[in-house]
Amino acid sequence: MKHTIYDIARVAQVSKSTVSRVLNNQTNISDEARYRVLKAIEELDYQPNKLARALSVGFDAILIVSRSSKTTENNPFFSEIINIISTKAEEENFDVILQNSKNSKDEVKKCITKIREKMIKGIIMLSSPVNEDFFQQLDVFNIPIVVIGKVEGSYTNIYSVDTNNYQDSYELTKYLIEQGHRDIACFHSPLEYHVSIDRLEGYKGCMKDNNLPLHNDWIINSGFNVDSAFNAAKKLLLSDHRPSAVFATDDLKVLSIYKAAADIGITIPADLSIVGYSNSSFSPYLSPSLTSVEIPVKKLGDIGTDILFKKIKGDKSLVISKVVTTERIINNSVKTI
Repeated sequence: MKHTIYDIARVAQVSKSTVSRVLNNQTNISDEARYRVLKAIEELDYQPNKLARALSVGFDAILIVSRSSKTTENNPFFSEIINIISTKAEEENFDVILQNSKNSKDEVKKCITKIREKMIKGIIMLSSPVNEDFFQQLDVFNIPIVVIGKVEGSYTNIYSVDTNNYQDSYELTKYLIEQGHRDIACFHSPLEYHVSIDRLEGYKGCMKDNNLPLHNDWIINSGFNVDSAFNAAKKLLLSDHRPSAVFATDDLKVLSIYKAAADIGITIPADLSIVGYSNSSFSPYLSPSLTSVEIPVKKLGDIGTDILFKKIKGDKSLVISKVVTTERIINNSVKTI
């Protein structure tokens, strides 16, 4: 026979609402009443109906909001960080819902539906769009939202975990200049996200500070995927006016430049030096090994998820943004001129 909370109330000699408060871990109940309810639960071997509980207090789940598939295709960062977040959620006995959307309007609509239907208790976003209307529309629902990336606006329930993309890009460009390079190209992503803008601006800022010219045809928007980056790299490397070095703003662009150089017969670093970002499993297999900034994917995922669950549990401590330190790794992809 399957027992209900009415049976528990009868055995414990308390009201149904008291039983409900105990099951939901509420504090407005006496120790004696709590003891009687817990004792009755044990005697009756009561197994709560998770679905019924969820309909009243909400599911124990978080939402991971990824970018649209056109911007994440073959990008290992997203699969790595999703795995890290999912592992942490499992430790907290929370389920994970992964959401992918056609556009920002569709994304907001899906999020609002899940919030109103009590399907989620928090959101973790894997990117930070330049257009922050998304944050403004969701902030009013009073559930915690952690963004892996920079947030510029001021909000009540939005928290940011990021690296210093501007400074990291500045330092990578500076390293090329210190090795004697003056003709430096930049392969960047479309400027729809803060990370893309900050990395490009770090390169530009360093070039300007060192009185080096910015060639428009060397500042190349090479898309979000390997194919578009490979085509852009091949075009640049086959041109008559070729740079001596390239700064690539993510590992897909790094891989594309290595592949294009190999296909054309350009040797790294003898004919072309390259620096970039590394955060994936294939980077150790590049030859020569890449001089890079190592993105701490695990730290970003761990810290972001930790903040989210602390806020879900009611932690009132002030955590608006957290900047995670990175490591620059000097390897063999840069020639000293």
